[in-house]
Amino acid sequence: MRCILHSDLNNFYASEEMLKHPELRGKPVAVCGSKEDRHGIVLAKNQPAKEAGVKTGDVLWRAKQKCPNLIQLPADFTAYLRVSKEVRKIYERYTDRVEAFGIDECWLDVTETQGVFGGGRAIAEEIRAAVKGEIGITVSVGVSWNKIFAKLASDIKKPDAVTEITPENFRRAAWELPVEDLLYVGSATKRKLNARGIRTVGQLAQTPENLLRDWLGKWGSYLHAFANGQDQTPVYKREEEQNVKSIGNSLTCHRDLETEEDVYMLLLLLSDSVAARLREGAFGKAKTVHLSVTDSALGHCGKQGKMPLPSRVSVDIADCASGCSRRSIPGFCPCARSAFR
Repeated sequence: MRCILHSDLNNFYASEEMLKHPELRGKPVAVCGSKEDRHGIVLAKNQPAKEAGVKTGDVLWRAKQKCPNLIQLPADFTAYLRVSKEVRKIYERYTDRVEAFGIDECWLDVTETQGVFGGGRAIAEEIRAAVKGEIGITVSVGVSWNKIFAKLASDIKKPDAVTEITPENFRRAAWELPVEDLLYVGSATKRKLNARGIRTVGQLAQTPENLLRDWLGKWGSYLHAFANGQDQTPVYKREEEQNVKSIGNSLTCHRDLETEEDVYMLLLLLSDSVAARLREGAFGKAKTVHLSVTDSALGHCGKQGKMPLPSRVSVDIADCASGCSRRSIPGFCPCARSAFR
């Protein structure tokens, strides 16, 4: 049986800034893009800011309404990428199968090496201690036999924790969770499932696949498999990642995007991760941007555009994606999910 880990750096951008500014510990802090080129979007927040209601993607003025004493720090992506690479070196002590899922998350396949290091949970605990001791930030690690449940496990307990979902405990550990906690269940899918009485991962797993397919199309079959622990997706090595023709990222919004500025802020947020993966993986520069949008009724549209000049700078990618957004189908509301590569 496979042994997969999902490692998630806790509040990564904000945690890295706390290392540089120890005098701010315990105070609410948000890492933001500049007002000039990023519209003052909140890219990350620490735990006190989170407890005050600040969300990733908030406009700065809105975040300060929620938390008047919020401290704003500028984003330093060069530093974040450097730290991300250092953390990845720790992962690679245990396996060469390390696949990035953004700048702050990775899957690790330790199936072949777990016997050497004492098992998946032991490896996860060693990684947690090493990242904390050597880098100075915390990480939550999920352990399971597939990528979906490993990701789910890493989200169950934060920060600085290890959680394991096994074939023996997954009905108790995973099935009782809200259905939206499962990877790829966004707000629109959640509403469709909730309307049919499906509110937990277990209820999703026990719903006949043919019904889910009727309601959600092919994604119904995928989600049925994921909820039952049947994900067989491999964890790619770095060199296998470099053979990939495109890099993408997606996000389900916590509210509808109603203005062009809302859309642009989301594109900037997604572009940061895509650009970081371009630089980290030595993929070269992006030449084409594809924007895919799903609205609250699960309607889809997509547009593609060529970059004026090849680039791996997040603002350049976001600007091209924004142009694609403006050329979307008239009247189409980009409210539920936006993804591009």
